[in-house]
Formats: sequence, structure tokens, C-alpha cells
Amino acid sequence: MTIGRSLSIARHDLRIMRRDSFPVVLLVVMPLVGMVFMKSAFQPTLVDEGLRSPNGAEQAVPGMSITFGFLLVSFIGYGFFREHAWTTWDRLRAGPASTSEIMLGKAMGSMALAALQFMLVFGLGSLLMGLAVHGSWVEIFAVGASYGLFVVAAGLAIAAMCRTVMQSNAIAYLGMVVLACLGGALIPKSLLPHWAEAISPAAPSYWAMRGYRDAILGQGSALLPVAVLLAFAAALAVVAIVRMRFDETKIGFA
Repeated sequence: MTIGRSLSIARHDLRIMRRDSFPVVLLVVMPLVGMVFMKSAFQPTLVDEGLRSPNGAEQAVPGMSITFGFLLVSFIGYGFFREHAWTTWDRLRAGPASTSEIMLGKAMGSMALAALQFMLVFGLGSLLMGLAVHGSWVEIFAVGASYGLFVVAAGLAIAAMCRTVMQSNAIAYLGMVVLACLGGALIPKSLLPHWAEAISPAAPSYWAMRGYRDAILGQGSALLPVAVLLAFAAALAVVAIVRMRFDETKIGFA
């Protein structure tokens, strides 16, 4: 496998995103808007949990990052379905890049976008929302990277299993809401119904939120959450590799 071919595919996808950057901008704007409205609502809940002088950003910043970070799944799916809609898929397959190089290239472009969103959301969240990190920024970056890998792997798996772009988008949006709620990103875990709280560890978003909270508050190590997120990412990557059929016809736009 030649990494240069994958890099060429990634650069091409990023150039297309740059030409129509409005959806990419929304990946940062939407979390920031959510923080503005949710920060004060989260503050009393964090006080009830026993935190000393929280301002709500401890929940709002990572929660909004996790919630809207999952939207990248739809971007990844679009990167595949767009090729079919534009009738460029066969030309891409006929080129020198192997199937593994094509998948890696699609993943690399999306991972770069995930990294950009993470840095902007947490950077602006710290500056504008007053997020104070009492733990380790290194662990925050580790959680962000592992969650980004999970999202990219989920996007590849969903693109592999879906036949139409509408199916892919529907799963992405449904997954965003379900995982955000179950993981305690939209609703603090202490406020979840008992049944939801019981099954929340099955959601990758739970481990991302736990890792961020531990790293931000300095209440423990984020090593276990990072390991669990990487395990989820690896499992979904296997699903994507096994299920992806490059000769399968997909419908980009009806």
C-alpha cells in the first residue's frame, strides 16, 4: 500500500469541502451555539453532583463536541455517495489506488476534519465559555483523537452498509441524538432515566464523555475511556472492511 495515493485522495476530498465550506463551518458553529444555551442549564446539575464552583462549561464544551462531532458520519458517507452521483466512482476504482488505499484516503480526510473541529470547539470553548482544565490537556487530546477515530470508523461502516445517501444520513442523525442522550452529552448522566443510565456504558459517547470529564476535572485517568473508544473504532473498521463492496452500485441523489 502506498500512502501517497491515500494522501492524494484525502487532499482531493478536502479541496471539495473547502469549495463549499458552509457545512464544515456549521460543525463548529453549532457546538458553540449549543454551549451558549446549555452552559447555564448544566451549572446547577454539576453543583448537585458535588463539583466546587462549576460554571457549566465542564459539561457543555465536551458534550457539544461529542454531539455534533458525530455529524462527521454524514460527511464521510457523502464522500462515498458523491462519487457515485458524479459518476466518478468507476474512474477512482480504475486508477492506481487499491481498495485499501481508497478507504484510507477517505478516512484521512475525515480525520483531519475531526481534528480541526476538536481543536476549534475546545479552543473557543476555553476562551469564550471559561472552561478551566484541572486535569490534563494531553488526556483531553487523547480522548478527542480516539473519539475521532471512532466517528470515522462508524462513518465508513455506515457508508459500506447503506445503499443510498438518504439511508446514510438518516442513520447518522439518529445516531447523533441517541448516542448524545445515552452518553450523557446532551443530558448529564445523573439526570438520565434509570433504564438509560443502566445501558449507557454500551454507548461510545458515554466513554468519550467520561474521559473528557475525568481529564477536565482531574478526577481520574482517561486511559480506560481511550482504550474502549479505540476498541469501538477497531470493531467498526473491521465491519467497514468486510462489508464494503466496491463494485456495488450506490445512489447518491434521487
